[in-house]
Formats: sequence, C-alpha cells, structure tokens
Amino acid sequence: MVSNSNLTLHDARSRSKSLTIAHYELHIDVSDATSSATFPVHTTARLTSTQPEVFFDYLGESVQSVTVDGSEVPSLFDGTRIVFAIPVDKEVTVGFKTVSRYSRTGQGLHRFVDPADGNTYLYSHLEPSDARRIYPCCDQPDLKAPFDVTITAPDGWVALSNQPEISVANRSHRFATTPALSTYLTAFAAGPYVGVHERWQSNTNPDFTIDLGVWVRASMSQHVDSEIMAVTKQGLDYFDTHYGFPYPWGKYDSIFVPEYNLGAMENPGLVTFTEAYIFRSPATDAQHAARANTILHEMSHMWFGDLVTPHWWDDLWLKESFAEFMGADASVAATRFSQAWVNFAGNRKNWAYMQDQLPTTHPIKAEINDVDAARQNFDGITYAKGAAVLKQLVHFVGRDAFYAASREYFQAFAFSTATFNDLLSILQKHTDRNLTDWANRWLLSSGVDRLSPKITITDGIISDFRIEQTSKTSTRPHRIIVSFWKKESDEVNRYASFDVDVLGDGGSIEKAVGLTAPDLVVLNDGDHSYALIDFDERSIATIASSLSKISDPLTRAVIWTALWNLTRDAKFPARDFISIALDHVAYESNPTISTQILAHAQFAARHFVPDKDRSALFTHLADSLHDLLLQATPNSDIQLVFARAFITAAPFAGAAYSERLLEIHRGDIRGLTISPDIRWHAVIALSTLGKLSTHDLKQELDRDNTLTGKVAHLEATYSAPVKQLKERAYNQLLQPGKFSNDEVDAIISAFNAPCEDETFDHAEQFFTDLDHMWSDHPIEIANRLVRGLFPQTPSALAEGQKLIDGGLPTALHRVLSESVDHLARKLSAQKFNF
Repeated sequence: MVSNSNLTLHDARSRSKSLTIAHYELHIDVSDATSSATFPVHTTARLTSTQPEVFFDYLGESVQSVTVDGSEVPSLFDGTRIVFAIPVDKEVTVGFKTVSRYSRTGQGLHRFVDPADGNTYLYSHLEPSDARRIYPCCDQPDLKAPFDVTITAPDGWVALSNQPEISVANRSHRFATTPALSTYLTAFAAGPYVGVHERWQSNTNPDFTIDLGVWVRASMSQHVDSEIMAVTKQGLDYFDTHYGFPYPWGKYDSIFVPEYNLGAMENPGLVTFTEAYIFRSPATDAQHAARANTILHEMSHMWFGDLVTPHWWDDLWLKESFAEFMGADASVAATRFSQAWVNFAGNRKNWAYMQDQLPTTHPIKAEINDVDAARQNFDGITYAKGAAVLKQLVHFVGRDAFYAASREYFQAFAFSTATFNDLLSILQKHTDRNLTDWANRWLLSSGVDRLSPKITITDGIISDFRIEQTSKTSTRPHRIIVSFWKKESDEVNRYASFDVDVLGDGGSIEKAVGLTAPDLVVLNDGDHSYALIDFDERSIATIASSLSKISDPLTRAVIWTALWNLTRDAKFPARDFISIALDHVAYESNPTISTQILAHAQFAARHFVPDKDRSALFTHLADSLHDLLLQATPNSDIQLVFARAFITAAPFAGAAYSERLLEIHRGDIRGLTISPDIRWHAVIALSTLGKLSTHDLKQELDRDNTLTGKVAHLEATYSAPVKQLKERAYNQLLQPGKFSNDEVDAIISAFNAPCEDETFDHAEQFFTDLDHMWSDHPIEIANRLVRGLFPQTPSALAEGQKLIDGGLPTALHRVLSESVDHLARKLSAQKFNF
C-alpha cells in the first residue's frame, strides 16, 4: 500500500484539475535555530477549488490551526497531508500555522553546526517533493504560483531566498515577490554566511544588470577563488546571447553548503552547490572543469526547468538532459574548459551505460507514478544518456536549428509548464528530419545498442566493411563518424573518416572499400551517438600497444569508455584492462580521463578478479602507481592523480605499503602538497591497515577540527581492521537520526574497507533488518543504507531475488534490484577472469 507521504500521479492529476493556486506567502521563523529542533512557519495561500475538500502536503511536526478567509476551520492532519473544506468556485485565502523540524539528511531545511567556530547554518533542498517538509503546499511541479517570503533570523545572520531582499525590520528579512514558481524550486538559507559580490551586465541589452553573490560559511571564506564568479559571468553571457530570453530571476546568488546530497540544485536566484566545490586543498584541472560544468548546468536550468518546468516528473529529462548537454556545450564555447565533451565521453557517459544495462533501465521519458519513483530517476539515464541523445539530435538536425527551437520554446511556455510533446512540436518546425520516429526510438525506448565493426581484408586492402547493430530491445538510428587509423613510427594517425547513418544491417559501406587496411577502427569517433562499441582483434592489439600515441583526446576518451564497458560486460579480461591502464595513463594529458582510468582499474581489481588473485593484482597495481607517483612532475595534476590512486590501492595491497603511505603523510614526496585532502586520505588508508591508534586519530582531528575533518576522522575510526568495529558501525547506522547524511556515507565507506581481521558476516542480519532499514529512515538515508550495506556474497543473490519477486515498495524494489544486478555482474566477471 502506498503511503500518503508518497504523492501519486493519480492524486496529483486530480488535484490539478480541481485546484488553482494564485499566490503563496511564507513567514519562516528561525530565531531559535541555535537551540530548538523545530521552527514555526506561517503560510497563506490564495486558491480556488472546484471541489469542497482540499488536501495540502505537509511532512512537518504539527499543525496548530487552519483558517479560511480568517476563520478557523476543522482540519485533519495525518502526518503527511492536511485535509480541510473550502467554498467551491470562490477564491479564498487559507492560512496555516505549523511547526516544522530541522533536518540532518539534506532534505527540507537542513541545519548544521560548524565545529570550526560553533556557528549554525541553515539551507534548504526541496526537489522533488520536500517543500512540504518546511511549509504546507501543493507539492507538485505543475501548480506554480508567485511567492512572498519573509525569514525571521537571529541578529547578525544573513537570510537568502529566490529574490532580492527588499527590507529588514526586527530581524525579519522580506524578499521581492517571485515570478510563478513550482514549490520544489523555492529556496531558503540563513546563517552568518559570508558573501563575495559583483554585478553582471547583459551584452545584448546594456541597461539590464543583476547582482551576483557567492556565499559560504565563514570558516570556508578564505578558500573561495575568483574562478567561480568568472565562470558565472561567462555563462550568463553565453545563455543571454543564445537563449534570446533575458535572465528572469532578479539576482544570481550561488551558495556552497556542506552535507549536501547532490552536486548542485537549480533554485532560481539562489543556486545551491556542494561545498566540495570550494577547494580547501590543491585541485586538479579536472576538478575545476567539473565545477565549471556544474555551474553552467545549473545556470541552464534558469531557463530549462525554472522558466519552463516539466508538467510532471515523467518529463524530468526536459530539464536534466538539456542542462547536462548545455553544461558541456557552454563550457566548450564560453570558458577555458574546451575539453568538456572529452570529459563527458570519458567520464559521465560511463554512468549512462552502466545505468542502461540494469534491469531497472527505463526510457529517457519515463513512466513516473509517484514522487518516490521520481526520486530514483535522477540517474545516469535522465542525465548522461539524455545529454548524449541530445548531442546526437544536434548532430542530426544541426546546431542552429536546435538553439532556434530552444528560443521558441522559452517564449511559448515562459513561467509555465510543458510536456515532451510541446517541445517535440517546436523542434519539428526547425528540421526536415522525422522527429516523431527519432523520439519514439530514442526517448521512448530503453536499453543501449551495440555497434560492431565487421571488416574483411584482402591483400592488405579493405574488400568489405559493415557495421553490425544489435540490441536487447529495439535498434535506434545512429549518425556516427567511423575513422580508420594507421601506426606510423611513434604515432597513430587517422587517415580516413566518414559520416555514416546506421540502422540495423545497412549493408557494406562503400566508402571504406578499397582503402588500405587499418590498424585501428573507431566507431562513433567524435562521440556523436550513444552506443556500446566493439573492436576487431587488430584494433585491440593497436590499443594495447599504442593507445597513448593517438593525438586526439576525444578519440582516446571514446576508446577508454568502450574498453571499460567491454570489461564490465566480461568481454575483455580485467587484467588486460589494468595492464593497458598502467601502460598508458602516464601519457594521458587530460586529468579527468586519467582519474577515470585509474578508478576503473581499481574497481576491476577489487570486483572483477577472483578472490585468490586479488592480493597479487593489487600488489602490482600499488607498486606501479607508486612508481608513477615518484616519476611524475612535481606539483603537477598527474602527480596528484597518482598520489590519490596509490593511497586508495595501498590498503588492498596489504600492510607492506604502510611505510610508503607514511612517506606521503610526512610530506616526503617532492612537490606533493600535503593538503587536508591528501592527509586525511592517507590517514584513512593507514587506519585501514591498523597502523594508527585512537590517540593518533585524535591528534589528526585536533590538527583539522573542521566539518570535513570530523567526517574524515569518523571514517578513519571505523576503517580500522577490527571485526567488532565493523559490527558496531553496522548497528549504529541502523539508528534513525543518529548521523547526518555525510556521516552515514563515511561510515558505510569504512564498513566496506578491506579488513584483515575476521570479516563481519552481516548477510543474514541485513535481510532481517531490511524492512526497518527502509521504513525507519528518510528515503535519502535509506537509499544509502540498502545500497552501501548490501552483502557481497553469492548467497545474497538468491535472498535478494526472493524479496524482489515477493513484492516491495516501488523505490525499494528498484534499489534492491540494482544491488542484486551489480553483485551478479561482479560474480560473472570473476568467473570470466578465472
């Protein structure tokens, strides 16, 4: 049975048909935020209903009163909904006096205390349906309305919301009225935040300017760098020019917060980012590029998602796929991060390919029957596959047509909601291509095609070349670039390439016939489509010997991603992938790709090789990484990449590597800055090997008694290789509300760290505890617990499958299905690599 806390599409549609919201007014009082676990909220809503009974969503502590046009009325509050009666077909003003609870899970109004200075900070996160944790509302995207917001806060605090502050009196901060907003896009923050301020002027209209702010907690203010503001201005310039619709939200604040569940959230006028993007430690160019991409992704949402909002969560892709595409496209066009599409091909697309091969795969435009299902669909298909398919569409119809359609879309649906069909009808006007067929094949079907080169060589000449297309579902049209490469002295050079339309068996590709036999064939060069690709034997040999000699970084990224997917699919030996990675990673110029290569190599060593071979393989991996670290240019990005990778590998290689970890911890590696990031990484690794005492860990915390330091200390504590500690970690994780979201992540990571002591076998206990694990915790935490604690033993496959077959809540069914599938893939790969 579905709880009222899980709003269904049926109920949302019924409410939309009967209810119109004209306006909200909120007064949120956080005066006692430093001492109280709750806060009062006064909400008024002007609305009209065709039905005599109305329900508002609310997941707060208590409802003190409900009034209609000033008179108190009876109401029923079941902990999830407030039900009350109103006059029919008449605009009324409904008032709610309620008490809400601060969160530690990153949902609703999150509160944290900074251990560095004792300051308390608040921020909100409300997507997809957590506005109801703060104030009573109709928490569904299509019921948009303007908001007037007042926040009462302690003296000396900053208060922020979606619009500029217009007055402050008696500690109450009033903000300008918003344009029509979905409830999940409202945003609030309060605390002694510190801001950097500048002003942006439109290139297309010099009279149009807005205020910009970058906000952090006080103890992090020294780490704010100028690049954040610079990229923000570059992005506003780009979208102002290309979207043809002036920035609509009055101001542009960016706030960076700790304990955040996501990379960022597109709250209009108050964009929220994880504090991980404020670099306390030296960061690689890859980290800077990822931050820029995220800034531009969220900025694109000011139009795709905020100005025009999906009508319901089945069209989540209407905002996320577009923003993912725009983040990369704008990075290339407007910033110094010109390799954003390389990073996408070699990094983000791996997420999509993994997600699309799970049993829970779904179309880009998915069926979403309730908000818990919506929460699970913020995944690699909605983001990365959707962006990859949009990239294919741009290649399909042309860049100018794509942007022209976007501009028309904004004009047609500004401050309203839209559906898939609304966008498709506008796109169709800008191309002669049949977009209905394209959309049906790409957006309404699930799964991924596999493209395989079939080449026949006669006397050193290509006599036949074709592309075999296979799929577990239905095949899709691909427009790809096929390239042929030759090994020449110390280089591998492209000597032929051509655009090819692929759909099913298209027969022989005549352009290839008669050409000299290639040493390497790359399908989907340029990464214009979305497909798994294979290599012929001769190409594999060239990749193994000469991958780093290919000059084009995008081609290398396509090859690395293809090679990894072959490894995941048990079509290519994990040992061979690791060998190629170690042979070529030192020559990879892109730090995003080199970081991803080594992460995949370590994942393969940990999960895809048999238990009996793992220690020897990690010994080889750790030795090689340490050699690469010592050989790397001091103070370089690649030195930092190798240091992080070695520290990660060392605990799996065994206690013999403790001294090398201590060398890093002492700062004995020339040119390697022992930043808080590197220091804690080494401390956790040393604790995993049992080389640090409780006293040692306390000294490390005293050295860095910050929020980040406390979380790292918690992980280091539970990483020690002691069975009793693992058992304690497991049992404490099951206690609702004991830990914040970041602390939960840290303890799960420690629980899964390698342990030379007798392993704590928790499989039986896990399945006994599963019901309570899911029902006793907020869904954000429950999701982490089930995925992070799922037993990695063969017996868990059968037990997990039995529960899946027996019927579970929708969201839990998905989480458990994916956990079972990951384990099955791992065991299958181990058999292949035996």
